[in-house]
Amino acid sequence: MPMSNYPNGFANGVSIRGVPLLSSYPGEVFWVSSTGGANGNNGTFDRPFGTIDYAIGRCTASRGDIIVVKPGHVETVIAAGGLALDVAGIAIIGLGAGSLRPTINFTTAAGADMNVDAANISIFNFLFTGGIDALTGPIDINAADFSMVNCETRDVTGQATDFIVTDDNCDRFYISDWKHLGASAAGADTAITVVGGDDWVIEDFEIYGNFAVAAIENVTTAANRIRIGGGARPSYIWTENAADVAVTLVAATTGHVGPNINAMLQDNAANITEAFVGAAAQFFQPINIVNLAGESSMQTNITASTDA
Repeated sequence: MPMSNYPNGFANGVSIRGVPLLSSYPGEVFWVSSTGGANGNNGTFDRPFGTIDYAIGRCTASRGDIIVVKPGHVETVIAAGGLALDVAGIAIIGLGAGSLRPTINFTTAAGADMNVDAANISIFNFLFTGGIDALTGPIDINAADFSMVNCETRDVTGQATDFIVTDDNCDRFYISDWKHLGASAAGADTAITVVGGDDWVIEDFEIYGNFAVAAIENVTTAANRIRIGGGARPSYIWTENAADVAVTLVAATTGHVGPNINAMLQDNAANITEAFVGAAAQFFQPINIVNLAGESSMQTNITASTDA
């Protein structure tokens, strides 16, 4: 990676997993590492801060600041709001691949979470792990225009009830290239549960778990003009729960589901129509469903449009 000319950006430009960092921009760059880093440092490459939480506090809202987190960094969140993304307009970028990606681990309390409380925040290339059973929403989105790209959420101890949760302030959130590796045992309701919000997108995902409600759920408040699937590559859902629901939306929610979503259900039963629920949404084929190992998929048999 090119050397940084902190605080003015990267001298030669760099692209991390396809995400370009421009050679000049108005903000500052702060580096973070739990190996050799300390919050008494000045946040440079050679003297990084010790925690993301501290680095966020050094940022200025809407200036375009970037926090770059070194490979192998581990940040432990032990309480509700233990990591607060509360400075608008920042980007948090993790370096490394696989197990070397920066990890945010939620543990100690079931309510431990990372709150997204300011608008226009982006986070790239992180691993989020559930270090205690029955987490109630470790990634908690409460502000508009949040982006999460090339990240993985993973059950490690027990099962998170819902790993990502949002409230009705989450307009235009964007989740792309997301992998959720849940536990095979019962205990989860969803991988993501969304309350309201308009114009949000979840695309290019791979979701596995034992979901008593659905892998992707919109609940309580209708959303408008949403999109699930239809990204640059096919998306996959595999649920181990007899509920056999991949996506469920509030009846009045509008928007697009599909194309190119592939779902594996738990039971060999009359469950194809019920796997995707959304009375006011539009479903774009192919949405492929398998309900028994060793079989090939069939497309959802939700009522098709006709040239009436």
